[in-house]
Amino acid sequence: MEEQKINTLWTHLHWLSVLAQQGSYTAAAARLGVSKAAMSQRIAELERAAKVTLVQRTTRSLRLTEAGQRLVDETRASFEQIEQSFAQVRDLAEQPSGLLRLTAPVAFARQQLVPLLAEFLKDYPDVRIELDLSDRLSALATEGFDLAIRHTARPPDTHVAWALCPTESVLVATRAYLRKQGEPQVPGDLQAHNCLHYPRSQDTPAWTFEPRQPSDGGERITVPVSGNFAANNSEALREAALTGAGIALMPDFSAQAELRKGQLVRVLPGWKPVGAFAETIYAIRPYAPHVPRAVTALVAHLRTRLEGGFGV
Repeated sequence: MEEQKINTLWTHLHWLSVLAQQGSYTAAAARLGVSKAAMSQRIAELERAAKVTLVQRTTRSLRLTEAGQRLVDETRASFEQIEQSFAQVRDLAEQPSGLLRLTAPVAFARQQLVPLLAEFLKDYPDVRIELDLSDRLSALATEGFDLAIRHTARPPDTHVAWALCPTESVLVATRAYLRKQGEPQVPGDLQAHNCLHYPRSQDTPAWTFEPRQPSDGGERITVPVSGNFAANNSEALREAALTGAGIALMPDFSAQAELRKGQLVRVLPGWKPVGAFAETIYAIRPYAPHVPRAVTALVAHLRTRLEGGFGV
């Protein structure tokens, strides 16, 4: 192929690599900020120039042919190097800039993260944030995320992780519920209460506690609990608890505002719930030799604003 012809196809090759990464024309077009029609046209032009089919597409799926996969595999490292080099040059500017794609758990993002992102964007007007709210553990590199916020006990070894703040599980209820049903004094008393819980894989829900002070005696104790409401979202558990429906176990960041207002109170404050939720909030990103300035600036902002956690 003539050199002049090859030079006009660099963009086409890059778009093919993005298509392979995203797995669909729609997702690839969104990632590149172009129309689906433009995406299809570039791939068609590349196939005509190569004189071979590169992408096989049906109404339900898309896959690269052997030739298409070979092109992607052999050019991927070059495009990654170009991207890193450009990012390093761009970051010579004083202010962070560009698009930052972020994913975070639904409850934490809605209750704690969004206001902090709004503050960050005021300080860095040249940065744009695209936030994905999902409790699903995303494959950051393949889905194009620059950073993930995770409530986890252990971040993956293949990624770089920054600890943002500690967090703990809290047992809460309304004063009205406790006046009516009685206040538990020890974990075993929970068996007589309506416990609003986060459903796990086990058939019978159970909560585990350990005494906060050694003087309280005893080791960890696990109590089977039951209740008429379960939800895999801490916001839903909080809202149910606020109606006086029962005693709920949730991360402290979900109950922080209501505890401060006195709408909810802690139950069994001398006992620490363990094992229900992780005790650290992390910022996580795939390993790369170069970290965009916008990412490091956002992580620094979150660490400063979240320092100390969510204690009341």
